[in-house]
Amino acid sequence: MTDQSRPLDHIHADGRWARGGVAPQHAERAMILVHGRGATPESILALADELPNDLGFAYVAPGASQSTPHPRSWYPNSFLAPIDTNEPGLSSGLAKVGEAVSELVEHGIEPENIVLLGFSQGACLVTEFAARHAQRWGGVAALTGGLIGDRDEPRDYAGTFNRTPIFLGCSDRDPHVPLWRVDESEEVLGRMGATVEKRIYPGMPHTVIRDELDWIESTMRRLANQHQRESTEVGIHSG
Repeated sequence: MTDQSRPLDHIHADGRWARGGVAPQHAERAMILVHGRGATPESILALADELPNDLGFAYVAPGASQSTPHPRSWYPNSFLAPIDTNEPGLSSGLAKVGEAVSELVEHGIEPENIVLLGFSQGACLVTEFAARHAQRWGGVAALTGGLIGDRDEPRDYAGTFNRTPIFLGCSDRDPHVPLWRVDESEEVLGRMGATVEKRIYPGMPHTVIRDELDWIESTMRRLANQHQRESTEVGIHSG
């Protein structure tokens, strides 16, 4: 049987995976971390070391193929280039993120308890994936990134985010991600029903900073506390 969610040319199918935290079959919450151009799933998974380890999260980091002409890159050109110039890598990368989501859902972790996180090229992939699969997610953190495509790309995504918290963090002078695209992404995602937090950091280099991690941590704690409240309410009503 053919997996209809996969592109015919799934060039990232051989990309390796990195995992951490609680095993998915024992977790109630999860985070998918997507690396940037030229990086590895292990490198982005290291961010989990900067986050709380007592909230019961499973961490899954998909990796781009190392055997393509552009190893460890999800797509070859700028995320501002026309969509078709970044195929088949883009569709394959989106499918890889989808595989991570499917794995977690199979273990009983619903999208509303999944946080999508990406840095740089990974942030662009995560933002585009979320827009194409708009629903209530646990959270989306795009660290230096935005929606993919050129200025003429139609933004007619279907679905609604139902108040999903989405974070867009970027420098005011990043060499790869212009502010106009971050602003555009904020507008589109907000129009789709997301609660968008955009933070622009003056002079920030192309990196991840503590303030961004603090937002992610607060989102993680919100999910954990929400589950605790729901469990308490169930106990009260059943009693």
